[in-house]
Amino acid sequence: MSRLWSRLGARTAAVALLAAGVVGGFQLGDDRDQGQQVPDAAGVEQVVLRTPQVHAVKGQATEYQEKLRDAAVAEAAAERKRRQEAAAASRNAARKAAAKLAEAKAEAAAAEAAAAAAEKPYDGPIPASCEEFRDNRKIGCALMLEAGFEIDQFPCLDKLFAKESGWNHKARNPSSGAYGIPQALPGSKMGSVADDWETNPATQIRWGLGYIDGRYGTPCKAWAHSQDVGWY
Repeated sequence: MSRLWSRLGARTAAVALLAAGVVGGFQLGDDRDQGQQVPDAAGVEQVVLRTPQVHAVKGQATEYQEKLRDAAVAEAAAERKRRQEAAAASRNAARKAAAKLAEAKAEAAAAEAAAAAAEKPYDGPIPASCEEFRDNRKIGCALMLEAGFEIDQFPCLDKLFAKESGWNHKARNPSSGAYGIPQALPGSKMGSVADDWETNPATQIRWGLGYIDGRYGTPCKAWAHSQDVGWY
């Protein structure tokens, strides 16, 4: 009987030990599983934590590149605007200069026309040569050219001497004593050219041309003065 109980007790103890070993194996397996899972979980967490940082760096680089591109585009636009404004200013300056030049030319042309009109205060054609005249007029025309005046001055000289004496080398003003074609006062002034001043129309005309040249410059200016005040 005692042997039986001893055998049962030994078996019971063995079963207990086996059960304890199985339980311990399960626990050890759980511990091992847990020990292996912790590093895996940590690694996943690190990957998760690192991924936003990489995206953030890439995002910052892209934003910086976009800013550089925008700045370059803005600078190019500003440069185009500066060039356009400079070109517009240059065109405006050129137009203003052209307008001033045109205005100056117009003023010069008007002044020239006025001077020409002042030089020729008469109506009528300009003679082609002195051959168109005769007698004292023909002499006067030739002497005028000899004195250095142009043929276009002769109509003025013709009108002036026609008014003063009618080209008569013997004309005398009874009230003033003026004499000859140019109506010199006194007539003896014409003696500075030659002694035949009383009878020679060429002497009288030469003196008259010298007087006109020294006082008025041209026969047309002398005629204009005569028209304004009645004498020359």
